[in-house]
Amino acid sequence: MKKALITGCTGQDGSYLTELLLEKGYEVHGLKRRASSFNTDRVDHIFHDFHETGNRFFLHYADLTDGSSLSSLLHDLEPDEVYNLGAQSHVKVSFDVPEFTTDVVATGTLRLLQAMRLTGVKSRFYQASSSEMFGSAPPPQNEQTVFHPRSPYACAKVFGHNITVNYRESYGIHASSGILFNHESPRRGETFVTRKITRAVAHIKLGVQKKLFLGNLDARRDWGYAPDYVRAMWLMLQQDSPDDYVVATGEAHTVREFVELAFAAVDLDWKEYVEIDPRYFRPAEVDYLLGDASKAQKVLGWEPAVTFKKLVHLMVEADMKELEALRKGGTEAMRLAAMVEGGRA
Repeated sequence: MKKALITGCTGQDGSYLTELLLEKGYEVHGLKRRASSFNTDRVDHIFHDFHETGNRFFLHYADLTDGSSLSSLLHDLEPDEVYNLGAQSHVKVSFDVPEFTTDVVATGTLRLLQAMRLTGVKSRFYQASSSEMFGSAPPPQNEQTVFHPRSPYACAKVFGHNITVNYRESYGIHASSGILFNHESPRRGETFVTRKITRAVAHIKLGVQKKLFLGNLDARRDWGYAPDYVRAMWLMLQQDSPDDYVVATGEAHTVREFVELAFAAVDLDWKEYVEIDPRYFRPAEVDYLLGDASKAQKVLGWEPAVTFKKLVHLMVEADMKELEALRKGGTEAMRLAAMVEGGRA
């Protein structure tokens, strides 16, 4: 039985990757951070869903800002594969907390790689790189495109990507990086623009919210489906030789297109409900990201399975179902209305 360690396993990608690995027969260990409230909502169902196959999923208290906790885990577990998905991954927030973002995203990656080197584990390593590293580089972007990061998050990811290459070349670690373009799902955090949109659509349709406030509607992104992308992560670590791969759909769409499709899914005209709020513009905008995943398609045999339109509909449908279930509680709609504060949450 293979054993995997996942940082960021309680996030969107980590939860889907955990499910994928369990389905493939792995024993999966994930990091969770100590907090004053539970933060494992995305993986709590796994303990029940995979109960019949035996208890092969374990959570451990550790953190990318604490190198000793990483070394202890690696020493005790000796995993076959390590997936580094942990991050402060909100681009806009990274401008507000650049030092924390860098500590987790950049130095955290270094701590993990150094812990692998010092403990001597022979794990294969996956680094979650990001299309944000390309920033203002002209599209389409592939593995040879020069990075031009436009946020503290993107700068930190460039360091994480480069230090992964350095440890691969210096110490012979089987370390691969997936330069993943935007990938979404119903498990996307509610402060990210795609989930913010689909959640607002559900609230507006059911009369809980009146307006949705957004920033730059002209930003163009290459959007895919998160479960498709975690499959690419796994495929990278099954190769004989480590390498770096762009993972993308090869199609770009504006935020406006996403909004139009989301509102159309519930038969609403988005223009009646969406307003622009300058607070949501970044200090340095990234206008156009479009990935060329031909290398991943050729070497890994990877192809995205979910289209942009299907992705938007999946997310809207999930948020509609979630809100309808909550409203059965009677006063829940009033509480939700207070939480979203007119769509500015």
